[in-house]
Formats: sequence, structure tokens, C-alpha cells
Amino acid sequence: MDNLEDVTRLPEDFGGRVRLFPLPELVVFPHAMQPLHLFEPRYCEMLADSLASDELIAMATLETPTLAGGVVGIGGGVAPTAPPIADLLCVGRIVSHSELEDDRHNILLVGVRRARLLRELETSRPYRMADVEILDDIYPPAGASSRRSLKGRLLEAFGKTVPPSENVQKNLYELMAGQMRLGPITDIVSFMLPFSTEQKLQLLGTHNVDDRAERIIQFLAEGSFDLELISAEVQKPDKPQSTFPPPFSVN
Repeated sequence: MDNLEDVTRLPEDFGGRVRLFPLPELVVFPHAMQPLHLFEPRYCEMLADSLASDELIAMATLETPTLAGGVVGIGGGVAPTAPPIADLLCVGRIVSHSELEDDRHNILLVGVRRARLLRELETSRPYRMADVEILDDIYPPAGASSRRSLKGRLLEAFGKTVPPSENVQKNLYELMAGQMRLGPITDIVSFMLPFSTEQKLQLLGTHNVDDRAERIIQFLAEGSFDLELISAEVQKPDKPQSTFPPPFSVN
């Protein structure tokens, strides 16, 4: 538990300014691990800046995955018509970095905090930056007496949804018996399950932990997702391409 708390703690001097990495149809949650492959020069520069300072990158969700105007250019600054992003995002920390050939990089990012976009910034850097408001988890005192029961209902609903296996049941039992709080459990479940992008953004924006758990239970009861996707390989949204240098992406 101490390790989880340590890795998801923001630096003491964090002032709310973040580097943005927008990707389509990807919503990252606190406490979840997201592998990424970086190869565009601007994002390699973002990585270098991050590693040299706070090791933070904020994962944002593009509102539209198609080209909708200007992009962020190598010369720096945010184009007035840069593709819009959702106002809910996740600040993540780089916990692993591997440099590959041709200035490509594999990183592992762990979600640290959910946040709300306040404003994008004019910047001399080639990537987008913003000021954000951190949304810390809220555990309402009124729900304290029923929270263990809520945790049990959430894990039971999750256990009925995922493909049955001895390993899954063992992990669910360990979560129920363990000391992990409800907030991290809801975030991990939200990240794992193939909810729609809109549903995931709703969950990311719900920082009342009890409300978040109830909303997940509701989504599970509705069953509006493809069960086969649960066991699919983790999405790798920024895959290397066959040519180098690759073309700029819309983000």
C-alpha cells in the first residue's frame, strides 16, 4: 500500500501546469498502468523535458480522432485550431523508460491524479501545455458505514462480468480481503473494462468515490460493452509506423 501511495503522489512543488499528450479514444485513470510508444519529435522532446524535471505527463482525450484543423507544429506554440480535448484528464508519472533505435521510446506511465482542464497555454515548446485543477478523491463521511458493503457489491458485479477463471476469482478475493481503498479499486476497474470513451470520461470526472462505484455498478448492470474486449491485449495507441520519420499525428 505504501508503494501505491508513493508512486501516485504529486511533487510537493506541483503548481498545476502540465504537459499534454492527447490521444483519441484513450482515457487513463489514476492507479492504472499505460504503456506508450513515442516517436514524433515533439513528443520525444516532451519526454526529455519530463524526465529532466517532474517526470509527469498529462494524458488527454481528443474529442474527435479525425483531422479538424491545425496541429501543433515543430516551431512551437499551440495553433488556434488545435484539435479540442476533453476537459477531464489524468496526470501520470513515468515509472519506466526504454530508449530504442531511431529516437523511439517505450515508457510506462502510472496514473497519479484526475484533473480538470482550466486553460491551454501559449508556449515555446513544440507540444501542448495547460493549467489544470487536481480533483482529489472524496470519501463522504455519510458513506463510511456502508463503504465495505459497496466495495463488495462492486467486486461482485465485476466478477460476474469478466470471463471466469481461477486467477480472476483469486484476485477478486484478495482485493476484497486486502487494504486497498475503494478509490483505487474503482479506477483500476474503470480502466480495465471496455466502457465507451464517454462512460470512462464520466468516471474520470467523478471524484466522489462512492458515486463512482455506484456508477460502475450501473454500467455493469447495463452491459453496454463487448465482453470479448475484456481479455484483449492492452491498447497501444501510438504504435511505430513503417516509415521514418513518421507523419505528424493530429494530436
